[in-house]
Amino acid sequence: MTWRMPSETHPHERSWMAFPREGETLGETTTEREECYAAWTAVGRAIAEFEPLTMVVDPTETARAERMLGGTITRVEAPLDEFWMRDFGPTFVLDPERPGVLGAVDWVFNGWGANEWAEWEKADRIARFIAESVSAELVDSDLVNEGGGIHVDGEGTVLLTETVQLDPRRNPHATRASVEAEMARTIGATAPIWLPRGLTRDYDHFGTNGHVDIVATIPSPGRLLLHEQRDAAHPDHGVSGVLRALLSEQRDAAGRRFEIVDLPAPATTHDTDGLVDWSYVNHYVVNGGVIACGFGEAKADADARAILADAYPGREVVTVDARPIFARGGGIHCITQQQPLTATNAAAEATGSEATGAGSSAR
Repeated sequence: MTWRMPSETHPHERSWMAFPREGETLGETTTEREECYAAWTAVGRAIAEFEPLTMVVDPTETARAERMLGGTITRVEAPLDEFWMRDFGPTFVLDPERPGVLGAVDWVFNGWGANEWAEWEKADRIARFIAESVSAELVDSDLVNEGGGIHVDGEGTVLLTETVQLDPRRNPHATRASVEAEMARTIGATAPIWLPRGLTRDYDHFGTNGHVDIVATIPSPGRLLLHEQRDAAHPDHGVSGVLRALLSEQRDAAGRRFEIVDLPAPATTHDTDGLVDWSYVNHYVVNGGVIACGFGEAKADADARAILADAYPGREVVTVDARPIFARGGGIHCITQQQPLTATNAAAEATGSEATGAGSSAR
C-alpha cells in the first residue's frame, strides 16, 4: 500500500473546519469572542462559494453555528476543545493503486507541545471521527505532528521544520531519520526538506514553535512561495534571508531546484502584543479559487492577490480579513483542511457532467 498526500491544488471533495467554542482561543471579552466567531464564519462562507464545506460544531455551539453559518455549510456535531482544524484534523491521503480509496492520517495531537494553556484531548479524537464519517481508511501514526507543520508538492516533496517535528515536547525520541521514515510511510513523502526554524512570533507563549505553513508553500512542483519580511528592523527580515538561502540550494523529489517567489509581508510590524507574523503564505487553495489572508492594507493585500493569482493560474483570489485569526495564533490555512477527490469520484463527476451537459461542480 502506497499512500500519497496530494498537493492542495488537487481537486477537493470538500473542505473541513471547526466552529469556535468557549476557551482560551475564543477571547476574554464579549467583543473578542464575537470577533472570533465572525472571522471563522467569514472564512467558511468564502470557501462555500467554491466547494462543499463541513463544519464540526461542539454541541454547546449548535444554535450559534446554525444562526451564523446558514444553509450552505454542512454541520456535524462532535465535542471540541480547540478549533484549528489544520492541526488536529486528519491529513487526507490517496492510494494510487486503489483509485477509489481515501486514507486519513491520524497524527498525535498534544496541543502544540503540551502547552500548559492548551486543551487537546477532545481535538485529538477529531481525525478519527472525520475519517469514520467519510469512510476513509485510518492511517495511525505515533508521531506528534500537526497539518500546519507540513507542506507537500504531491510528488514526494515535504517541507518540515526542525523545531516542530523534532521538538522534545512533541517527540522527545525522534530523529530526522525516524521522522522522514514516518513521512514516507504515511504521506508518501520521500524528499524531505528541513527548515531550521519558523517566524519569530511563532515562538512566543501561544505559538506553534515554527509551523511551515506561515513561512513557505509549494503552489506547483518546482515553485515555492516564501514569506519575505522587508523591514530590516523586524527579526523576520533575517529569518527570511536565512530560509531563502537554504531553500535555494534544495532540490525537490524530481531533482529540480526551486524557483523561489517572494511573497512580501504587509507593512504593519506590530500589534498590541508586539511583533506580528502576518503572512500571505498562509492562504488556502480551493476548487477554482484561493482564500487569501487580508490585513487591512489595500496595496499590500492587492499585491499579494496578484502574486497568488500568478502562482495559481485560473483561480479566483478572494481576500478575507485574517487579523482576528492571527491574533489567536494562526491564519486561514491553519483553520482549514482539504479532503481530496478520489480518482473514482472524479471519474463519476466527469461522467455525470457529460450526461447532463453541465460543467463540473468543482469551480
